[in-house]
Amino acid sequence: MASPSPERTWLTMPELVEILGVSPSRVRRLIEDRQLLGRRRDGVLSVPADFLSGSEPLSELRGTLMVLGDAGFTDDEAIDWLLSEDETLGAAPIDALRSGRKTEVRRVAQALA
Repeated sequence: MASPSPERTWLTMPELVEILGVSPSRVRRLIEDRQLLGRRRDGVLSVPADFLSGSEPLSELRGTLMVLGDAGFTDDEAIDWLLSEDETLGAAPIDALRSGRKTEVRRVAQALA
């Protein structure tokens, strides 16, 4: 699997609280519920900005994360796959999701199992 593009923007907890307009505990709940996915970067929990649509989690993300979880992906592996160029899709899966290709992204994710 290719590495994620380094130029992606990552948001910290205070930034997520401000953008989403919710409490830190609500942001943690969104991550626990797999509506968002984050990882520690330099010791700070961060979420890729691409996982948001305006001031809420990207709606197509949760189902895709469930498919990846069912395929045995860890959270870190799911983040890496979503942010890395996929030959089958011709784009990073997160970019394909954001452009309305949810079914195609999930089909490719299921094939990874």
